[in-house]
Amino acid sequence: MLKRFGFIITGALCATLFSSTAYALDLDENTRSVPLDQSGTTVVLTPEQVKRGKRLFNNSCGNCHVGGITKTNPNLGLEPDALSLATPPRDNISSLVDYMKNPTSYDGLESIAEVHPSIKSADIFPKMRSLNDEDLFAIGGHILLQPKLSSEKWGGGKIYY
Repeated sequence: MLKRFGFIITGALCATLFSSTAYALDLDENTRSVPLDQSGTTVVLTPEQVKRGKRLFNNSCGNCHVGGITKTNPNLGLEPDALSLATPPRDNISSLVDYMKNPTSYDGLESIAEVHPSIKSADIFPKMRSLNDEDLFAIGGHILLQPKLSSEKWGGGKIYY
């Protein structure tokens, strides 16, 4: 009887968790459109890029940036406002890819490659060794897509996570 009861609860819990999840194939082109560069050019992510970006973000960045927060500095998250106020602004895929290759402080004055995973410091951070430009593009797309799917929860901090 307990096994059956446990299965029912597990099944109900899974149904609850996944019922509100937006799958890549369910997202329309407008939702999958994200800024490509500072000039305002946009790009429509393919469903494969959406799935790949989520998987790579969770694997490579999720330990410190789960839900768009920054565990090492809760005052700075990955929400659109924080990204746009960075120097240089990190609110488009090109600038996020640049950051993942060579991260700088929020004011853009100092390299933080020794303390933040990046391609530049892949010898220190092994998870970055296998990422190529296509992977970084997908991760950047994931970061910019999440506010459209999670609204204020993405980067919202400890009140949500």
